[in-house]
Amino acid sequence: MNTLALDIGGANLKLAHSKGFTTHWPFPLWQRHEELADTLTRLLATAPAADQLAVTMTGELADCFSTKAEGVTAILDAVKMAAGAIDIVVYLCDGRLVSVSQACQQPLLAAASNWHVLASYTARFTKEHSALLLDLGSTTCDIIPLVNGSIQTVGLTDPERLASSELVYTGVERSPVCAVVRRLPWRGEPCQVAQEVFATTVDAYLILEDLPADDNDLHTADGRPRTKAFAQARLARTVCADSSFFSSADAQHAALAIREAQLEHLQAAVETVLRTMETSPQTILLSGRGEFLLRQLVDLLDFKPDIVSLADRLGPEVSNSACAYALALIALERSVL
Repeated sequence: MNTLALDIGGANLKLAHSKGFTTHWPFPLWQRHEELADTLTRLLATAPAADQLAVTMTGELADCFSTKAEGVTAILDAVKMAAGAIDIVVYLCDGRLVSVSQACQQPLLAAASNWHVLASYTARFTKEHSALLLDLGSTTCDIIPLVNGSIQTVGLTDPERLASSELVYTGVERSPVCAVVRRLPWRGEPCQVAQEVFATTVDAYLILEDLPADDNDLHTADGRPRTKAFAQARLARTVCADSSFFSSADAQHAALAIREAQLEHLQAAVETVLRTMETSPQTILLSGRGEFLLRQLVDLLDFKPDIVSLADRLGPEVSNSACAYALALIALERSVL
């Protein structure tokens, strides 16, 4: 028995196989939702054969859909078209795996379920004590308390999780700089930033060399390559300048300020969640594209937990698609019981 799992987001499609294969493709669902079925067909063709396809999603929030229920149905219709004869199961955010028809009847449980599947998987590493899962990706951060191997969140849906600080809508690639900071240093003085999406957080982490450059990646604020030179130009525009009078030193100072602001935001959210736990977690589990930032975040806490890195345990590529991989394993385990 082999299982494939899809994690369908608003900006990325992630695919994992129960034997360890993973891949992810950028896909702006809000712009190209009519192409989802064809894109999924091509994506599935890159993977090893499987007997079952499991699905989780966050893409139903994309504003091409008038409601989440419409989004869940549209996404699952596309999955059915792409999957062909493969049996499909859908993960709900109460932990159940159900059929497509059952998921469409309970769309708010099918919506935004990927955080729960990752928490269910990582809870097995901390069955005897309390822990905190931090998963920071390109767009969002999940902060999930685990107690004796069970999920102990206050919220279940995205609005509830935002209200409880268990979901923070900030990430290391796609967050607009103008949403992260109000001012940036320029020529030694604070300068207001333009409220336009001239740059995103990926530009800060390209400058700081925390994320790799890629000449072929055009998924940036201005559609130009993901390189340090273009990152500097994008950051310059946040203060209505350009590269001719925004130096590499200006870019470095701006990037450091953006990182500090994100860390402050995340630290406040983590401390809010920690106050809901009876004791400080003995273990903090780290996952996602932004693990490098999470390590800095943990250093800011006033206690010293054990650290479990999914990048170390699973490899960085699998960790970047950790929700899909977790789902592939969970669906496989349940299918053989």
